[in-house]
Amino acid sequence: QVQLVESGGGLVQAGGSLRLSCTASGSIGSINRMDWYRQVPGKERELVASIFTGDTTNYADFVEGRFTISRDNAKNTVYLQMTSLKPEDTAVYYCHTYSPIYNNYYWGQGTQVTVSS
Repeated sequence: QVQLVESGGGLVQAGGSLRLSCTASGSIGSINRMDWYRQVPGKERELVASIFTGDTTNYADFVEGRFTISRDNAKNTVYLQMTSLKPEDTAVYYCHTYSPIYNNYYWGQGTQVTVSS
């Protein structure tokens, strides 16, 4: 199986920055995509950014160039660097992936990001 552990959330003022980390463990050799999602209470979880094998990346429109997803394969870790944060970025951020070996989706436990105005 695959385990995902996020870290790096916290409280920051509007305009500030945070870097989230997601470390994967277990049978991760076949994984070719890692995602960051976020969720606000009462709303559906939404995709923020994805990174694929070969380091191709994709971002939601609302990111507007403020976030960067990257990976360190040696550390089995994916990062989400967030800059120019807005109060509307406040959410629980989740790491997500799919394992073709187990044909299963995996989520981390989430990390809270709070942006004060």
